[in-house]
Amino acid sequence: KSAEIIKPILRGRDIKFYSYDFNDLYLIATFPSLKINIDDYPVVRNYLQSFGRKLHQSGEDFIGENGKKEKTRKKTGNQWFETQDQITYWNDFERTKIIYPETTQGPYFYFDKDSKYYIEKTCFMITSKNSNLLLYLFTLLRSKLITYFFTNFFTGVDLSSSGYQHNKHALEKTPIIPMENADQNIKEKLIIFSKKMVDLIELGTPLDEVKYYQNEIDDLIFKLYSLNEEEILIINNDRQ
Repeated sequence: KSAEIIKPILRGRDIKFYSYDFNDLYLIATFPSLKINIDDYPVVRNYLQSFGRKLHQSGEDFIGENGKKEKTRKKTGNQWFETQDQITYWNDFERTKIIYPETTQGPYFYFDKDSKYYIEKTCFMITSKNSNLLLYLFTLLRSKLITYFFTNFFTGVDLSSSGYQHNKHALEKTPIIPMENADQNIKEKLIIFSKKMVDLIELGTPLDEVKYYQNEIDDLIFKLYSLNEEEILIINNDRQ
């Protein structure tokens, strides 16, 4: 019963380019918008009660059992066992989605095809009812070309050798060719290779095989944007 509201969670640091690291972390998803009766989950209720005053939503200071000053959670009208914010969009976590960290050292995007993971505040997600659209976007966002566009012209915060930030307002300016306007043959191949990439990453396939498909994807995207050899050379040499 408890498993209904205990969800595996990914953090920004868990997302890599060719993989992701699930660190056995879970979220107790008692969102106020779910209107949960905590007595329906007695094991979770008893666990949360063990934190005592820490879960009070009053914003007050108090002296803990160790004699040190502690603080309760911020003041809200939510029940003591609920998260502090409503999280009315909780059902988006249960959808197929692209997950990416805000602060990153590269185009780190993970395709959660099985809708397994929730995320915390160092991650963002992109959802759609159209899985092919997500797969198409997944290949573009991870590509050398779009990474070149983003890091050289659109990034909100460049952290130099440490990386950069995938700010929403900056990502929205990135020149993505709409899927309906893309060359049909290239689009179909990108979606096929994207599905293959997602499966290989999920299976933990040896890196050489995964890189083969990524190189094929990059070449297709160069064709999609009609780049010449000189332009491709500039992009391939960028940030090496």
